[in-house]
Amino acid sequence: MGFFHSVDVFKGIPFADVPGRWEKPKPHPGWSGILKATKYRERCLQVTLLQMGTHGSEDCLYLNVFVPQGRKVSTGLPVMVYIFGGAFLLGASNDVEVLGNSLYDGKEMADRGGVIVITVNYRVGTLGFLSTGDSRIPGNYGLWDQHAAISWVHRNVEAFGGHRDSITIFGQSAGAASVNFQMLSPYSKGLFCRVISQCGVALAPWALQAKPMAVTKKIARKVGCSTTNEEEMLLCLKMSDPAGLAMAGKINLLLLGKGPVFYLLEHAPVIDGDFIPDHPSRLFHNAAEVDFLAGVNSMDGHLFAGVDVPSINRKRIPTTIEQVKKLLAGLTKEKGAAAVQTAYNTYSAHWGSQPQQEVVKKTVADLETDYLFLVPTQTALHLHANHSSGARTYSYLFNMKTRIPGFPRWVEAEHAEDVQYLFGKPFDMPLLYFPRHRDLSRYMIAYWTNFAKTGDPSKGDSKVPVPWPAFTKMQHPYLVINHKMNKSSVRYDLREEYVRYWTTTYASLPSV
Repeated sequence: MGFFHSVDVFKGIPFADVPGRWEKPKPHPGWSGILKATKYRERCLQVTLLQMGTHGSEDCLYLNVFVPQGRKVSTGLPVMVYIFGGAFLLGASNDVEVLGNSLYDGKEMADRGGVIVITVNYRVGTLGFLSTGDSRIPGNYGLWDQHAAISWVHRNVEAFGGHRDSITIFGQSAGAASVNFQMLSPYSKGLFCRVISQCGVALAPWALQAKPMAVTKKIARKVGCSTTNEEEMLLCLKMSDPAGLAMAGKINLLLLGKGPVFYLLEHAPVIDGDFIPDHPSRLFHNAAEVDFLAGVNSMDGHLFAGVDVPSINRKRIPTTIEQVKKLLAGLTKEKGAAAVQTAYNTYSAHWGSQPQQEVVKKTVADLETDYLFLVPTQTALHLHANHSSGARTYSYLFNMKTRIPGFPRWVEAEHAEDVQYLFGKPFDMPLLYFPRHRDLSRYMIAYWTNFAKTGDPSKGDSKVPVPWPAFTKMQHPYLVINHKMNKSSVRYDLREEYVRYWTTTYASLPSV
């Protein structure tokens, strides 16, 4: 940090009591004396990244606060609350990155943007999202945890120098869908005024579990609670070992290749008639006064496409038309053969008679990006703009070339690659990045923190490379975000023909 600048960091502040199993979070009883907020607390109990075991604890509802300080003690600062991603299955408020430095360390963003950054934990996997689809285990516990954290911030942030009426919630991937759910829930009225969704919305096909009881029965079988009597099964689940329950929720890798990989992500929010009272597409009236900024990475679906059609990342192995059609059949299985043909026609229209392999491979990545991320995000932006009463809407496409070694030349921004720039890693760990990465990081922090301050990403204390026009009912501009930004970074109608295909042509086909 520069002269006269510092960032106060408070780690591991409890925002709720240790939660009961499949119960909503309860208020924290408080403490006597002074709480030492110097250490990150454990993540919520979950499978490890390689799914060989579990780590974390059921005592996990803590948050971390990063407060920028100048010559005078900070007061009235805008507040940004971050919800991490991880497929609703894993993740933590302080996910460790290289060199012991947390990926979500809020210091750079707080210091450079002049905002308080807060990162929060919530329950994930079986313990956060199991549901019977009725009042017995209604589900959405991870969303209730996030809500409890945001409510805690609203009540207490003035004590840290924050402004309780200037709270922005933001998140990436499952965290982006989460902040979208928070914005649509009737329980959020008055808690925050702005939302940023990066690569995920509540309308994404992976963000809602339509058959929760089937998943619950599968979990019960794995932990030895399988019985035809549902009451006995639920009692047995409630008494099961928590680590065993977390393990039972892991992704079944034996099913890889049996259909699109996103179907293996089974833990997600549900329409519970309470926190999420209806289908998210019918809840945008609740967000009429909340400013909304949302976008995707240009290759958000590449990670998934590379699992579904491995040949796209191999130089010498061709990707065949059969493989493309098989992927489409998996994505469109609820609509049957007609959908495969119409989708194939739409996506191969620009191929010509002898398409180059690179074109075919990139199309596969585009297909999954559109289906899983881009089209749902555009739909959410349209719904928000159409229901807005004075709130603003902004759309972006992040397309910085990937930094992941070994990928083909055509791969642009992979899923989750935006996060490092937003959290200022190129400044934090300068040896791992080039000057262009610092430029991009500076731009993103400026736009995001300006938006948190004013509701307009172009207006605020931070200089931006190009003004970002709002997305409205009539006009649909979006900002292309990378390290070389100028007037031509503002474009219109993002992938319009593909958005139209999925939202009208495909949507109007009869279900099988």
